[in-house]
Amino acid sequence: MSKISIIIPVYYNADTLMMLYDDMREKLLHQLDAYEIVLVDDGSGDESYEVMQKIQALDPANVKLVKLSRNFGEHAAILAGLTQCTGDCAVTKQADLQEDSLLIKDMYDSWKRGNKVVLAVREERDDSAVKKFFANLYYAIVRKCIDKNMPKGGFDCYLLDRQVIKVLEMLDEKNSALTLQVLWVGFKSEKIYFHRRDREVGKSRWTLSKKCKLVLDSMMSFSYFPIRFMSGVGIVFALLAFLWIIEVIVEFFVIGTPIAGWASLFCLVLFATGLILLMLGMLGEYVWRALDASRNRPPFIIDEVKEPEGDGK
Repeated sequence: MSKISIIIPVYYNADTLMMLYDDMREKLLHQLDAYEIVLVDDGSGDESYEVMQKIQALDPANVKLVKLSRNFGEHAAILAGLTQCTGDCAVTKQADLQEDSLLIKDMYDSWKRGNKVVLAVREERDDSAVKKFFANLYYAIVRKCIDKNMPKGGFDCYLLDRQVIKVLEMLDEKNSALTLQVLWVGFKSEKIYFHRRDREVGKSRWTLSKKCKLVLDSMMSFSYFPIRFMSGVGIVFALLAFLWIIEVIVEFFVIGTPIAGWASLFCLVLFATGLILLMLGMLGEYVWRALDASRNRPPFIIDEVKEPEGDGK
């Protein structure tokens, strides 16, 4: 009999956690052979951990609680849950009620058919036009510059076989994107498409700064595009400068145009300086990531683990 672990990262989800558990208990849990729910508190500042304890009291034999020492980010929280789970496979589940719980059953059945990675791809989404635009823009950039295998609608939920989980634990990467790591490891996979509902309860904590960091982490960790972009811009501007010099010299000797224009020269110097600083900033991102990796700090720190009742650990 196989066992599935359901990893749920929790960050300010006190208002949705109990509804999520009730929904899974009503629709899903009775259809699974054996299950384990791993709730990971990612440094929430609300009553999330108290609600998690109430859920464990309702299902003490199957619910495990993991509390991180502070907020490390969703991907680190999921990785912490993966390191603590004991199932033959593990599936990630968002706590915002935007994915149907029955989606886990479909992914579980796909795993039973031999697929070691199962992606829940958003075929449609009920978000606002602005959210759709930026989400589609991010995934378009990923497909174009990083990994062409990224599904068009992207994915947040996925199921991983125990073998894949062990590989992700070995990677031990910081400032990275876990979804891209899942694509990178390979293995036999399948995509399951679903309709993502709009969020009706609670407020999203997925801020603009976190989205920008995800773009940078994805680009710097999985693509040479920024380096090649800098080289390409340097070649283009060097060529333009060379052609401009020739044009100025030709005009001076053929037409007699005087070589003057301090204002235009000053603007050109300012533009070139800004461009150089931009390139140095990109290089700085790589240098900082190399420094952060050399420190060998863990991507997360576990403060407390509450095992299910009857667990031998």
